[in-house]
Amino acid sequence: MAQELLDRAICFATEAHAGQLRKDGSPFILHPLEDAAIVCTMTTDRAVLAAAVLHDTVEDTAVTPQQIADAFGPRVYELVMHETENKRPAIPPSDTWRVRKEESLELLAASTDPAVKMLWLGDKLANLRALRRAHDELGQAAFDRFNIRDPLAHKWYYGAILKLLKDLSAYGAYREYEACFHAVFDNYTND
Repeated sequence: MAQELLDRAICFATEAHAGQLRKDGSPFILHPLEDAAIVCTMTTDRAVLAAAVLHDTVEDTAVTPQQIADAFGPRVYELVMHETENKRPAIPPSDTWRVRKEESLELLAASTDPAVKMLWLGDKLANLRALRRAHDELGQAAFDRFNIRDPLAHKWYYGAILKLLKDLSAYGAYREYEACFHAVFDNYTND
């Protein structure tokens, strides 16, 4: 039954993200699957893994929170909602970026649920891996694909996450996140 939950989540997310591409042009579904693979290095809890696979469905597709609750139950719903930003679709993303990130960080800081932190680590490590690959190839131009192109803004955000996830530092995923963070951002300073 637990494995069925994960299987259903993979099918659901694959359908929800069908045709979507990431900023780097890769199929969108690869990101939540990578997130789940990272989270699996920290837990085998199928509800947490299902939430990792589903974490962008409400934020980036037509899927509603109620659909997640109905299809996957309250635990998966709660975890997905911890990963879902209020994107304020009527306002340009660059105008809401900072407030969305601050709200998300406040939610992360307030959580005492280790699963929430694992989901964050999986998601943000997957994002940071992609940014590092692009940065290694393009340098500062890697930030041109984002709504906010200032590397220092991204350094602030990923650095805040690094601090908030410190209690996961025993995991290899955290150490990889830290290494990626330094590889991308150490040369960007406020000076």
